[in-house]
Order: sequence, then structure tokens, then C-alpha cells
Amino acid sequence: MTAAIEVTDLTMTYGDLRAVDGVTLTVEEGEFVGILGPNGAGKTTLLETIEGLRRPDSGTATVLGLPAWPRNPRLLPRIGVQLQASSFFERLTAREQIHTFAALYGVAAGRADEWLERVGLVEKADARVEDLSGGQAQRLSIACALVHDPELVFLDEPTAALDPQARRNLWDLLTDINESGRTVVLTTHYMDEAEILADRVAVMDHGRILVHATPAALIRRLDAPTRITLADDEVITTREPAAELARLAEAGRLDGVRVQTGTLEDVFLDLTGREYRA
Repeated sequence: MTAAIEVTDLTMTYGDLRAVDGVTLTVEEGEFVGILGPNGAGKTTLLETIEGLRRPDSGTATVLGLPAWPRNPRLLPRIGVQLQASSFFERLTAREQIHTFAALYGVAAGRADEWLERVGLVEKADARVEDLSGGQAQRLSIACALVHDPELVFLDEPTAALDPQARRNLWDLLTDINESGRTVVLTTHYMDEAEILADRVAVMDHGRILVHATPAALIRRLDAPTRITLADDEVITTREPAAELARLAEAGRLDGVRVQTGTLEDVFLDLTGREYRA
């Protein structure tokens, strides 16, 4: 596979703070990679540096075979970027907003309208962007990032303001985009989101990538015990679930049994701790 992103020893500082501290990362073409981390871990700074929005203090970032910095105009039609904070042209309707983005990339208005439908905003097409709810604005921001059919998509906490239905619909949309051959990189605080969507996840903390592997590999490496909850709420914790379930089957006690293995959230907490972050 060809690398869509190659990051080597990337560092970004703000005064005494090393927001990105010697990060090396490869994302293969067509991969779906999730970047996880507590607040202040450096996820957004890392993405913005790879996108060419920030100049790194040291190290390099190559995107689709081209250097990300200085800001490279040849990359702009090939990447889609949805920032953590949405920013729109004032006093435009949702339709005018996405038509404007489409026109910048030479995309027909009809294609832009299709994207409004794909993110469920047809009924809000004539509403001004300042009158959209937080979730609606987030969906419009995602549509604007995808309207030109980019090869590589960066999404910074795309589902943060979405309700459960919109969140699941966006998962389907991102899966379709990835399965069509597009590379997707997203940051998220939702562990289930990363576990379901991502081929690999990178866990960041204090500006560094602690691990980068498939969700299944990270969960196996944690070696967390399995919790078996019986119908009467009795809980059995075991590292030999097959044998325990066989014993329960022989005793006729499998009805209503719930089995919980380790999760990506367990991995995350094991790596980054449980203390509150600002």
C-alpha cells in the first residue's frame, strides 16, 4: 500500500508546552485511522500541522506524496478538512454556503445539493447558517468538507454535537466514503466510534503517540478479564470465559447471560489514566 500520510519526528510547541512531541505516524492509502486522546493531548494540533495550517517547529509531514508545509495549493483540491470549530460565511443560507464551497472547487450546484440531502439538511437548506442548531451546523461543515470528493479526509471530532441518529447516519456515510477508496483520519472522544469505524487507532497523550494498532490488537494486548453477568445480576470475572460459559451451560444458567470483554475504552483508560483533564 502507498502511504497517504507520512509524519516523521513532528514537533510543535507553544512556549513551554510541547503540543506535539516528536510524533512519527504513517497512514496508508485507503485506511481509516482514528486518533484518540484526552483533552489537551495534542490531537487537533497534530491534524492542523499535517493539514498545512500550522508550521511545525521541527520534523516533516508529507500528504499524498507532497510536503504539507509550506501550505501547498496542489493539495487543496485533494483533501477535505472539517475543523473542530465550524466557521461559515455570514448571512448565507445552508444551500448558499455549500454552493459557495462547491464553486471554489468547480463542483456543480446539483452535486452540492446532493450533499445537503446526504447529511439530512434539505429541510434547512434555506435557513441561514447562524440559525442552525449546533448539530445541524456540524453536519453542514462535514458536507462542505466532502463536497469536492477529496482523496483524503480530515475530521476533527465530527460527531461531537450530533444526536444518536445523526451520529449513526454519519458513521454510515464515512464507511461508504472509506470503502470507495478514500483515506479518512478523524479524532474522536467516542471509543465505540473508533472501535467500529477505524482500521487502526492511535492513542495520544502529552503530545506523543503511545500506541498505534488495530482496535482488536490493542484490546488483546490489554488482557482484560471477561465479565459474565447472570440473569440474577450475579457477576463472574474470569480469564477463561469459554470454560466458565460451558459450566453455566451445563447448569442451565445461560438464559439472560451478558458477556463483556475488554473494550477500547479500557485500553484508553489504561494508557492515559482516569484523572480529569482541563
